[in-house]
Amino acid sequence: MRVLSIVTLVSPNGEYGGPVRVALNQAKALREAGHDVVVAGGARGFGEAAPHEFDGVPLRLFPARTIIPGIGFAGLCAPALQHWLKQAARSFDVVHIHAARDLVTLPAARWLRKAGIPYVVQTHGMIDPSDSPLAIPLDAFVTRPALRGAKVVFYLTDQERNDLSVVAGTALNLKHLANGVPAPGSANGPAAGTEVLYLARLARRKRPQLFVKMALALADEFPTVSFTLVGPDEGEGPAVQRLIDAADSKGILSWEGPLAPGATNERLSRAAVYVLPSIDEPYPMSVLEAMSLGVPVVITDSCGLAPAVTEIGCGIVVDDTLEALVGAVATVLRDDVLTHSMGRAGALASRNRFGMQAIAEALATSYR
Repeated sequence: MRVLSIVTLVSPNGEYGGPVRVALNQAKALREAGHDVVVAGGARGFGEAAPHEFDGVPLRLFPARTIIPGIGFAGLCAPALQHWLKQAARSFDVVHIHAARDLVTLPAARWLRKAGIPYVVQTHGMIDPSDSPLAIPLDAFVTRPALRGAKVVFYLTDQERNDLSVVAGTALNLKHLANGVPAPGSANGPAAGTEVLYLARLARRKRPQLFVKMALALADEFPTVSFTLVGPDEGEGPAVQRLIDAADSKGILSWEGPLAPGATNERLSRAAVYVLPSIDEPYPMSVLEAMSLGVPVVITDSCGLAPAVTEIGCGIVVDDTLEALVGAVATVLRDDVLTHSMGRAGALASRNRFGMQAIAEALATSYR
């Protein structure tokens, strides 16, 4: 099959996060299974020339610009992408839209629906009930028709399935689709107790300030351990840096800024433990990637992967308090045997439960 995958934004620092990594992982797995896949989307930050491929996956990227300021990615549009889509869409058997409430993916779905071109939608937990003054008219005129016109709407969690039904009704053809991770070159397990890593956007929901407070609480007991934040600023960066500057007298904390998507695995592999303090995180790719590399994870109980982490035994699930986070990370750092046991469990599960081959097969079946 010939498949077109559409994402909102591709950038050199990976600021759009998980949905782009999911789309690229899917595309690579489908190509390895013999399908012809192209990933298209808005782009910014590449200078004069956006890339034409990533890790063997062909890209068609078009300039993205903000037309509604102050609402983040939702205010993005990519007019040249819409123009290209109208010329190219009929050369594909199906279009896979990684949709959010934005002016890149939803207009694409709207046009495909009107043109009668088959498409599927995957929302990554980004479309949920909202009483926002902007969301109400957008949902009425664009979001609901886009979802209802899809051949399949993929969901990750039960919460997302329920949210989609509330937004667009119960007649959607909803199918569960897990996220997966490619098998890494090697899974050496956690590093020798030297770094606790936060790798995510510095956004309020992800609670990077709590990570900093956790690090400060652990500094005396673990003077040789470093605590590092890696990721682009999405509103919390200045506050995080102020906390570090004011309280980190021992020099154990640092914020390295954004990281190119292709460098994620190498960076994760250097950590002793990966910590994501987010609240209501649907299905974080960074957690799956850490597991695949044999790195223990600490996440909150509102994370969509919490049941799997508990069942697999590849990390610790905590409530949303600072005390719980401090206790969990201390437990991992104190016990090398536990740490390596968790790492092995995560690496095994990533191969057997979150492998990309099964996901590619499920996608191909749904596309037909």
